[in-house]
Amino acid sequence: MAPVGPTPKKEKPRPVVQQPPPPEPAPEPIQTTAIVVIHPGSAYLRLGRASDTVPVVIPHIIARRHKATGQHVQEDYTILRYETNHMACERNMEDGLRKIEQAIWGRVTSAGQRRLPTPPEQVSAYNATVIPQRLDDNSGLKWTNTQQTPEYVVGEEALYISPDDCYNFHRPYRCGMLNVHQGIGGSLTAVMEDLYVIWSTALEKHLEIPVKDLRHYRAVLLIPDIYHRPHIKELLSLLLNRLGFGAAIVIQESVCATFGSGLQSACVVDIGDQKTSISCVEDGLSHRNTRIRLSYGGSDISRCFAWLLSRVYFPYKECDLAGRMDAILMQELKESFCHLDQDICGAQLHEFHIRQPHKPTVLYQIKLGDEGLQAPVAIFYPQTFGLAGKFLIHTQQRNQGNPEDPHDETYLLQTQSRETNKPKAGANTDNANQNQDGGGGNTDDKSKTTDKLTDDKETEEPEPQLLSMSRRMDTADFQDRLPGLDEAILHSISCCSSDETKKKMYSTILVVGGGLLLQGAQETLQYRILTGMPQQFRTQVDAVEVMCKTKDLDPRLTCWKGGAVLCCLDTSQELWIRQREWRQYGLKVLRERSPFVW
Repeated sequence: MAPVGPTPKKEKPRPVVQQPPPPEPAPEPIQTTAIVVIHPGSAYLRLGRASDTVPVVIPHIIARRHKATGQHVQEDYTILRYETNHMACERNMEDGLRKIEQAIWGRVTSAGQRRLPTPPEQVSAYNATVIPQRLDDNSGLKWTNTQQTPEYVVGEEALYISPDDCYNFHRPYRCGMLNVHQGIGGSLTAVMEDLYVIWSTALEKHLEIPVKDLRHYRAVLLIPDIYHRPHIKELLSLLLNRLGFGAAIVIQESVCATFGSGLQSACVVDIGDQKTSISCVEDGLSHRNTRIRLSYGGSDISRCFAWLLSRVYFPYKECDLAGRMDAILMQELKESFCHLDQDICGAQLHEFHIRQPHKPTVLYQIKLGDEGLQAPVAIFYPQTFGLAGKFLIHTQQRNQGNPEDPHDETYLLQTQSRETNKPKAGANTDNANQNQDGGGGNTDDKSKTTDKLTDDKETEEPEPQLLSMSRRMDTADFQDRLPGLDEAILHSISCCSSDETKKKMYSTILVVGGGLLLQGAQETLQYRILTGMPQQFRTQVDAVEVMCKTKDLDPRLTCWKGGAVLCCLDTSQELWIRQREWRQYGLKVLRERSPFVW
């Protein structure tokens, strides 16, 4: 037998002490000096730290040296447009000019009188007798030194490369989107390479940030209201993969414009160098059905002004808009002599200087009549620009899908339709069994019903196509012509979902960009909106306010300033896309983090 001993005492279980959950990591403090805001445009690139008062502005152009001697020079035009190369261009411009003359005569001055037109013959007789005056032997301007044969030159230096040097000139943006075309340097790969060179050079030269240190910085990229999704993917890959930023955000320009001007809601009209985009923004969101982009802008006004000057014997007979120097001159003449003030009438005497590298400075006098008013009024009658083509009006297209993101809006739309079509609990069991047995044609009927529901869902938001403004717009009116600025604004506002939203948009129209930065632009646009708006809203809207300049801020910098403000808000910290997230998830994380409906 085993010895009998005392029974061992059972140990009491120790109480389990629950450890408190680890504290959540504190959000990273917002360091505005480590955030770079990038606003690319057709003519200029604006970039700077979010802590800067104003950004650095450089011409958005790159010159690349020829690979071999004797190559043809490829240069993207500054003012000239390929869309004017058609037989009816001159006739269309003449017809548009007659409409402009009638519109100017139909509007009275501030004194309540009709504006008397100035005959072109009166100013032509004077301009024909103008003799240029030579002021000095050298203008002081020099061509960019290319003796070291650099592979590329960007920005201001690229503009001043001699035409005799063997370089091609490329502008990566055109009409508000990537300049992809069939010519030399027009492939998407070549355009992205140009952007990489321009942006990296600007960051190192102007912001003094080496590319190897960009992993410690974040980037805010302003994109057009009407964006092409594959291009946004390429731009984000450029920021995070090639340039190596630590994180990035993409924000629409119209939303940034409201933040930059301190407005909660507005109809944003962005008149750039080669495009005019309109979008109704409310509480930081751009209404999709109200977005429209027109392929004309400030450079078209300059080209129209040059055409009007040629009709009154422009004394500078050597002017050639295909050359960079004369294109810059015409932009300066537009900014100096053009206006939208009805009270300025009669012949006006002006002076301008011709300065070109390694040439003497020459002084010209010119007398102008109504030409300085007619050119900017053409933005309300774009037939005067002489443009023709298929891709002059753009609206937001539906997502066509991408293999990287199978669960996009199309997938969600289709699955939602199938869920809606499922039989509810407690429904007739016989009908359910009959469907399971496959008797009759019920399976086919069910499939047809599902397809019909899917089609109905899709017809609620039809795919916007080029040359169609939205499902609520009468597209038949714009298939053969470009709408004027005031007409496009009225159509955009009419696409808002409710009358309350429409009244907000009518009462606050925000104009940004430098395309219409002229005297009298605010009063003229306000007059045309009041004249064209529906009668029912004239009594409901207290006042139609057109704002061309808010907070004493240059309207060309409003969008950039809004991007700098938006990225510093606490609510925007969850929108950042980190570099590792982009490499791992791709478009899926962009769809989840974008501050707009992707």
